Amino acid sequence: MSMLLTGSSRGIGAAIFETLTGAGAAVIGHGTRSGIPADFADPAAPLALWKAALDQAGGTIDVLINNAGVFEANPLDREHDDWVADWEQTMRINLTASAELCRLAVRHWQERGTGGRIVNIASRAAYRGDSPAHWHYAAAKAGMVAMTKTIARGYAKEGILAFAICPGFTMTGMADDYLASRGGDKLLADIPLGKVADPQEVAAVARFCALDAPASMTGAVLDVNGASYVR
Repeated sequence: MSMLLTGSSRGIGAAIFETLTGAGAAVIGHGTRSGIPADFADPAAPLALWKAALDQAGGTIDVLINNAGVFEANPLDREHDDWVADWEQTMRINLTASAELCRLAVRHWQERGTGGRIVNIASRAAYRGDSPAHWHYAAAKAGMVAMTKTIARGYAKEGILAFAICPGFTMTGMADDYLASRGGDKLLADIPLGKVADPQEVAAVARFCALDAPASMTGAVLDVNGASYVR
């Protein structure tokens, strides 16, 4: 089984890569430090990545996992053009690139007459929102969730399944620096479980969606946030 995983170089993506390869999947990574490099700020990058991954996979990709994304502050008091430029870049990297890859995957499976699976790594922010400096991030992740549901409803009869995973804060760097940059004890107090998620926890859910989730689960959105936001 061949899979394309975006953003596989670090954090959640690296954990997903390790978990899936450990399960015997043939995973084609994307990133500057692993797999095929592609800068999603470039509108030509998603198609180029898909073609390169398809060639590397021998013409067949069975699972697409969209994990690549950016989380960069964009305060409202910036110059208007700068704010808009950062909004558009985050949308392109976090949502539009994922949409292009989803489209290419769906068309690939339709042309082959086979099913396939899409796993989109969204965020708790899709439902809860984010900080005042991260309108763009929350909006992009909400769009990813809506896109996932639309794909699931539209192509289930063709065996094309789609799932979204919504992590909360995830420990992707040094613990002390991570917590300090995001409010420290205040952040932990907002998580009933008392800790932020580990990348391996998100990876375990991604593995389940990619390999084991029953077909009737298509369209599901799975939370991994320590009960910091429940729906």
